[in-house]
Amino acid sequence: MKLTTEQREHFEREGYLFFPSLFSRDETKVLTDAVPELYSRRDICNVREKDSDSVRTNFAAHLYSAPFAKLARHPRMVDPVRDLFEEDVYMHQFKINGKMAFEGDVWQWHQDYGTWLNDDLMPTERAMNVAIFLDDVNEYNGPLMFIPGSHKRGVVDARHDVSTTSYPLWTIDNDLVRQLVQRAGGKNGGIAAPKGPAGSMILFHSCLVHASSSNLSPWDRVSVYLSLCTVSNHIRRFKRPEYIAHRDFTPIETLPDDCLLKDYPVDLPWENGMPTTATQTSVDELKVAA
Repeated sequence: MKLTTEQREHFEREGYLFFPSLFSRDETKVLTDAVPELYSRRDICNVREKDSDSVRTNFAAHLYSAPFAKLARHPRMVDPVRDLFEEDVYMHQFKINGKMAFEGDVWQWHQDYGTWLNDDLMPTERAMNVAIFLDDVNEYNGPLMFIPGSHKRGVVDARHDVSTTSYPLWTIDNDLVRQLVQRAGGKNGGIAAPKGPAGSMILFHSCLVHASSSNLSPWDRVSVYLSLCTVSNHIRRFKRPEYIAHRDFTPIETLPDDCLLKDYPVDLPWENGMPTTATQTSVDELKVAA
């Protein structure tokens, strides 16, 4: 899946690309059918909401669930990122975010690279998220909100918020958000919230400032996020456990485009349980050969 000149220009200008209905209903169903079993697990891979039992984030499903192992190697997810960076990428993080009906909490304004820099010592912002909607996303069920063009500011000041929600995040000050929104157009385009049917895909720059509100609607909003990083830009510290920030820097080899609907073999190293090393951490910086 090669990007057009127009798509590349839009990404450079706005910081994101949106592909409505990129995956078919049948392809999406393969993924949605696998989510309930993953969310039912009572283990550390599931982070639940602060005030409910609903899952906020499931980590590393591509290491123990065949449908998501295939998605992690899907050319429609991986190739556009590899195309933009002109370099092979590895899986820095894989998560299934659940913003469940009536209970899905907010994600505060933040940059993803802020966390990857501060927690993981990722050298530069040569990494980004690509996400697929597993549910229809509308204006009521907590869509992602972007500040177009905010990626051009580079890394901005952030504070470590460990109390607002059940998941710690490096968040951005409200005054700076106001400035960025005003600069992007204020009420006339200063915030964008791509919406569309299940199977739609979003790709966005790691410095793009984004957030999402709580889900007070009766409709779930589940999305899968692949955080892909260029191989040369791999993280330099294992402060976070491996099930959150991965340590296998092997370039992703994509599967055929029909992989979600056909029986291609995939490696599932954690299928029979997470290794003890997956929870070990270190604050030491990795020694990297010149």
